[in-house]
Amino acid sequence: MSQQNGLDQKNQTVEQTGKEATRREFLQGSLAVAGTLLASQVSRPTASAEAKPKRPNLVFFFGEGQRADALSIAGNPILKTPNHDRIGREGIRFRNAFCTNALCAPARATTLTGMYSRSTGALSNEHLNTPLPTDIPIFTDLLHEAGYEVAILGKVHIRNGVEDRYWDYYFGHNNPGNNYANPFFKEGRKGQVGPEKQYHNIYPDDLTVDRALAWLEEDRGDKPFCLLVWFVAPHEPFFRARRHFDLYRETTITKPATFDDDLKGYPGKPKSFVDAENKIGTTPTHVACGSHEGIVKDYYSGLVAVDENIGRIFSYLEKKNILDDTAIVQGSDHGFFLGEWRLFDKRLMHEPSIRVPLMIRYPKRIPAGTVRDEMVLDTDLAPTFLDLAGVPIPEHMQGKSVLPLAKAADPSFRQEWFYEYFEWPNPEGVRPHNGIRTERYKLIHYVMEPQEFELYDLASDPGETQNLYDRPEYQTLQHDLWNRLQKLQATIPERKVSATA
Repeated sequence: MSQQNGLDQKNQTVEQTGKEATRREFLQGSLAVAGTLLASQVSRPTASAEAKPKRPNLVFFFGEGQRADALSIAGNPILKTPNHDRIGREGIRFRNAFCTNALCAPARATTLTGMYSRSTGALSNEHLNTPLPTDIPIFTDLLHEAGYEVAILGKVHIRNGVEDRYWDYYFGHNNPGNNYANPFFKEGRKGQVGPEKQYHNIYPDDLTVDRALAWLEEDRGDKPFCLLVWFVAPHEPFFRARRHFDLYRETTITKPATFDDDLKGYPGKPKSFVDAENKIGTTPTHVACGSHEGIVKDYYSGLVAVDENIGRIFSYLEKKNILDDTAIVQGSDHGFFLGEWRLFDKRLMHEPSIRVPLMIRYPKRIPAGTVRDEMVLDTDLAPTFLDLAGVPIPEHMQGKSVLPLAKAADPSFRQEWFYEYFEWPNPEGVRPHNGIRTERYKLIHYVMEPQEFELYDLASDPGETQNLYDRPEYQTLQHDLWNRLQKLQATIPERKVSATA
C-alpha cells in the first residue's frame, strides 16, 4: 500500500467513525473511542504521573506460539529456560493464563488494545495492510502521551504492523514467520517508518535484540521507556540458530497420550474437529510439519534462542543498574499443539492452543516467588501495563490489571470467560467457533452449519478426551453453560466490518 493510499484510508476510517458513534454512545457500550476521550484520559494523568519520583521502565517479551508448559519453571522435562524462569522466580507467575483468539494477528491486536477481536474488528490474519481502527488507542499510545518513549521490535504481525501509530523506535516485520536465514525488517524513528530491508546471515531474533540493546543505550534524559521485544521463533518453519543445530540430538521425544486417536476415529470428537487439516505428517501446505519429533525438537530449540536473548537484555539492565526500576512482562500470543490428537498449530479452543505463559517481575510492587491460579487473559495485558505506569485505564478496555493479584489471591477475579475464533477459510481447515471456559468446565460451539459442540469437565478430564455433550446426565450443565455463553457474548460489543476490511 502506498503512503498516500494509507493516508486516504485512514482519513476515510476517521470520517466513518465520526459518523457512527458519539463519545457518550461509546461509554454506554459502542466501539467508538473518540479522539477527545483519548486526549482527556491521557492529558490528566500526565502531570500527576510525572510528579511521581520515578515511574518504572517497561519491557515486554512476547512469545510466538509459546505454550504455557514450554518453560522449565512450569515443569517441562526437556526445555531449559533459565532467563524466562528468572522472571517468574523473582516475580509473579500465572498458572492459568489464556488467549481469547488463538491466532497471531488478532491475539496481538487484543494484547495492544485490551479488547476482544469482535470489538476491534481484527478477527483474523487477513487484511494485514489495513490499520487498526484509528479511534481505538493501543496502550503504547497512552504511555507515549504520558511521557514514555516507546519502541517495538521483532515480529509485529498485526494490522498494518501498527506502523501508523507513534513509535520512538520501530524495527519490525509484519510477516508471520519471516526469513530465518536472511530476514526482512522495517526501521523507523519518531513516528516515521522506512521501507523494508533485507539482512543477511543473521538469526532474526538475534538482530532484533541487537537493535533493542542499541536503542536502550541512547540518551533519553529522565524519560522512562517502554520496550516491546516480540520474538518470531519458534514459528513455523521452526528454523534453528546455527549454534543450536546439535541441540536435542540424543533426546527422546514421547508421543502425547492422544497422538494415535486418529487411528481410533477420534472418539467423541465432532466432525468439525476430525476434518481439521492441522495434522502432523499429512499436510501438503506445511512441509515443516512432517515429523512429530522434528517439530518438537525444533520448537524447543527456537525457545532456547529466545531465552538466550531475554538473558542479553537482563544483563544490560543489570549492567546499567536499572533492573529493579524496570517492570518485565513475559507472555505469548497463543499456545501450540505439539502432537496432541496428532495436531500442530493452534486456533482450536483446546488447552494446548489457548494456554499461554504470563510472568511479571517488578520487585517494587510484586513479591518474588508469587504464584497465582486465577484465570487471566490477553485482554488484561494492556490494563496491566497502564497500571504499572500509573496511567488510568480507559473504560473501553475489556480486561483488567492483574497487579492486585500480586498482593493477594482473589477467587472472584474471573469465574468464566469467552473465546472466539473467526478465520474461514484457512489452510488448516479449522472451522469458526466460540466457547465458554469456567474454572472447571468448557463448552465449545462450532458455529457453521451443521452446528456442533464439545463439553468437558476439566477437573476430571484435563486432557479433554471425554466429550460430555448430549449425554443425558449432563443436560442441565449443558443448558446452563449455553445460556452463560450467550450472555457473555452479548456483553462484548461487536464492531461491524466489511468483508474487505
